[in-house]
Amino acid sequence: MTHQVGMDKKQITVLGVGNILFTDEGVGIRTIEALEAEYEFAPNVSLIDGGVLGLNLLATISDADYLIVVDAIKKGGEPGSLYRLEGEEIPQRILAKNSLHQVDLLEALTLCQALDKVPETVIVGVEPEDIKTVGLELTSPVKRKVPLLVEMVLTELDRLGASYRPQTSRSHPSGTGLQTSK
Repeated sequence: MTHQVGMDKKQITVLGVGNILFTDEGVGIRTIEALEAEYEFAPNVSLIDGGVLGLNLLATISDADYLIVVDAIKKGGEPGSLYRLEGEEIPQRILAKNSLHQVDLLEALTLCQALDKVPETVIVGVEPEDIKTVGLELTSPVKRKVPLLVEMVLTELDRLGASYRPQTSRSHPSGTGLQTSK
């Protein structure tokens, strides 16, 4: 596997947002937890449990050169449908969700424009089944997709040339070296 020169200097932030108290609304946080449990990342890759911090994430977002957001995304599809949003799709989808943390995230990204420090942003997520019921567990259709959300994040990291490897406590057929994109 080859390594893209200079890519490790760029700061990549993987940001899970949502509220773990409302079933599927917590899928972004649960995906961050799975990534932390299963992989080790190069120093330029930060995994952040953003919860519902919204505008308080401005410093974290503006420090990033690349931002990968993981969240529940309501697009009207079947629960468990996976999505990847970038560019102009992001503001429309965030406003359509009408969730307070999503609107705050959009405001934080907009304020980054004022600071002239807007990270390249991609949002990956899953169609929730239930984001209103109080409960710590994800619904079945969403819980089954967390491993695929992890893979989607890793695909984005590969695209950016970021290094990562499975946790050393786990055996992995590809060895123990940090993996980079091909």
